Amino acid sequence: MSRVAWLSILFAAAGLAAELKYVAVITRHGVRSPTWTAARLAQYSVEPWPDWGVPPGNLTPHGHTLMQQFGAYYRTYFSSQGLLSQTGCGDAGRVYFWAHNEQRTLETARALTEGMHPGCAAAVHAAAEDEIDPLFGPIAAGLGKPDRALAAAAVSGRIGGNSQELLDLYRPAFEELERILAGPGARPPARILPNEPIPVAAGGDSLVDLTGALHTASTLSENLLLEYTNGMRGKDLGWGRLNSSNLRQIMALHAGYSDLARRTPYIARARGSNLLEHVLDSMRQAALGKPVPGALGKPADAALVIVGHDTNLSNISGMLGISWLLPGYQPNDPVPGGAGFRAVVDAGPEKAQRPRILHGSDTGADAGRRSIDDRGAPAQVVHLHPRMRHGGRQLRLFLGRLPAHAVGRHRPLLHEKLNVHPVRGTVVG
Repeated sequence: MSRVAWLSILFAAAGLAAELKYVAVITRHGVRSPTWTAARLAQYSVEPWPDWGVPPGNLTPHGHTLMQQFGAYYRTYFSSQGLLSQTGCGDAGRVYFWAHNEQRTLETARALTEGMHPGCAAAVHAAAEDEIDPLFGPIAAGLGKPDRALAAAAVSGRIGGNSQELLDLYRPAFEELERILAGPGARPPARILPNEPIPVAAGGDSLVDLTGALHTASTLSENLLLEYTNGMRGKDLGWGRLNSSNLRQIMALHAGYSDLARRTPYIARARGSNLLEHVLDSMRQAALGKPVPGALGKPADAALVIVGHDTNLSNISGMLGISWLLPGYQPNDPVPGGAGFRAVVDAGPEKAQRPRILHGSDTGADAGRRSIDDRGAPAQVVHLHPRMRHGGRQLRLFLGRLPAHAVGRHRPLLHEKLNVHPVRGTVVG
């Protein structure tokens, strides 16, 4: 395991021994089935895709088991730091779980509670089934007034005047993906050819619509990753044509699309600042020991676990300029089931509360293929924001509270967060 790096963001007191007081975790859901229907997937392959045994987009049984193991790992790790007891149900009420109100995120949260607090009554909180949760979909929930034209211009500016040059960079990955999908001497009904410019249009809750070959290839390559991390083998694993080497090659298509559509700074801040502000409020509440508007859970909680999507992790990493590289993955690609970010509150010898934030992803691509009895500690890789290595600047600066000229006509969502629009959750498990 690589050494975990820490970053003080408030009340820094370098050199003092610290006692872990509180941890906030933002994690992606576990391994799921493809969100596309079998008929839609079949347009791009010669042979049928495997049967996942669950509806499109749902957490798989294997994914549930892996997330139980992550829960057990978190219990072991947090207890080793003195945050939780090693066994028993006494701390089950001190870990606050909030999940997006979709099956794969709710079931991931339940699996984490089962692993962290086996046999205990541990609640999972979420917005009502028919509500838009502004933590995960702030634009759809009506928070803020983002400038979609500015978002599209920001993406187009990163692509440059000739998007064909970017597609040519990915051409070997496109060719390998098509080889996996088609096999020798055959062609699927629809092909993914990087011969057209990348269409960039303003609109929607994502602020920008990126369509075309890169978007399609991103989805298909991630589906092959899900087969791999779900432990599939033989013909069910890329029709026998997928391995760890060419999987990493084609995942450049997913990472490239995600970087443009989700990590572009303007988009990342507009879509991620509300969630990260609530994490900061929760850290502040733990540090002060009294209720803080916007915080999730109670002042006496030991931990907060937020279960969302790779989109959320990409948004936050784009906001903070955080990068990472894990075994078997492309740079900055969120891991199924991996905890993308952890924020902690320490108490030093004089009990001065010190919130700190770090990024750490908890697994490489091969972790999903381990025996379910293998509970070895996941890898932890940290790469800090280079500008945040210097003291004196608080996290708020990187959450979007910048001068108006830096954000165009968009008002940072921090000023329109859920303190005004309170989180109303229900206990779902």
